[in-house]
Amino acid sequence: MTPITNLWQEYRSRLRNYIAKRVREREAVDDILQEVFLKVNANLHTVRSSGSIPAWLFRIAANAIADHYRSHKQWEALPDDDELATPEKERDYIAELATCLQPLIADLPETYRTALVLSEIEGFPQKEVALRLGISLSGAKSRVQRGREKLRLRLLECCAIEVGRGGITGYEQRVGNCMVDCC
Repeated sequence: MTPITNLWQEYRSRLRNYIAKRVREREAVDDILQEVFLKVNANLHTVRSSGSIPAWLFRIAANAIADHYRSHKQWEALPDDDELATPEKERDYIAELATCLQPLIADLPETYRTALVLSEIEGFPQKEVALRLGISLSGAKSRVQRGREKLRLRLLECCAIEVGRGGITGYEQRVGNCMVDCC
């Protein structure tokens, strides 16, 4: 098998789960996954270290998700009257911040990163996480919880997030505080 085939077989389902958790339209998930494969196929030769491949793959997926949201704007019928008010474009802050999560997850200590990826990205129950990591269920729960908290703190270091009744209402990147380029 070619290196791209091996790579794709190893990461396809994890990438699909990652995309499916972030895209509301289920029919778009496989289209985005296809875009990721095409970009990986075209740019695999640019990867310098095999250790950076997982983060690189998920960065491509995050960018493809952001591209999807940018390109699929909702169309509304124009009113018949002569006075048309230009509506303000609503930003999807959750989708924008989702692109920040993968590099922040990749930057977590291995212990927490592995547990968090298995539980939150790949969707395994914490009992399965415990089995895969060879630890107790309470140990797996603890690692996932600590991983979430470390991720939350790192995200808050990078971005000032505004939360309102409808969830995230805005954010602003904290210049100089973030160790990864995401927002």
